[in-house]
Amino acid sequence: MNTVEIGQVVAESEFRLTRDSLVRYAGASGDFNPIHYRDDFARSVGLPGVLAHGMLTMGFAVQPVVEWLGDPGRVLDYQVRFTRPVPVDAEEGAAVTVVAKVGAVDAAGARIDLTVTFDGSTVLGKAQVRVRLD
Repeated sequence: MNTVEIGQVVAESEFRLTRDSLVRYAGASGDFNPIHYRDDFARSVGLPGVLAHGMLTMGFAVQPVVEWLGDPGRVLDYQVRFTRPVPVDAEEGAAVTVVAKVGAVDAAGARIDLTVTFDGSTVLGKAQVRVRLD
């Protein structure tokens, strides 16, 4: 792992979300906003239906990088911009894909750029993880 090259894919994963996933996350996080579990409420505020929590999406998106590193302490910084919601269908759920690619390398480590997509669209923009490689 100490040697990486710009453009190198270091991890890829697909995460399947279900309504059960959202309930579990709501319980763990304390975020019980009804847009995350009630279609009627979500639609009443102009959404297509129940949406995944943004922080849940952000959390699982970095997980493939943590697994690649083998130590969460090597993550120095993690930032994203929320660009599109992830609707979670009651029956089908949602599948979100993550591709982690080396974007830059310097003496302090590397910047890993994440491409996080749902249904062919990017859901996290400028998702970048600064990591220590030593």
